[in-house]
Amino acid sequence: MSIDLENSKRKAAKASKFPEDVVLGMPNVEILGHSEMRIENYRGLIEYTDQLVRVQTKIGQIRITGNHLQVDSYTNDDMKITGKIQNIEYQT
Repeated sequence: MSIDLENSKRKAAKASKFPEDVVLGMPNVEILGHSEMRIENYRGLIEYTDQLVRVQTKIGQIRITGNHLQVDSYTNDDMKITGKIQNIEYQT
């Protein structure tokens, strides 16, 4: 996406009062303690084991490491990951 188009979308988001993540399709990550997280606006699941989950987003990858990790729910809109989450890394 061009920088001009991205800037135009940001301006539109601010003018419309809609959250930027919705207008721009940016990932939205919600973390609940060390045992649960929800990711919205993702593009796909790249890798999934009980110690590593890698998720592709519009701006890069999110890498979650821990123990007993599970993808509890997986829809077109969001995914819920549970287990003992030890590290969350954003890779661009």
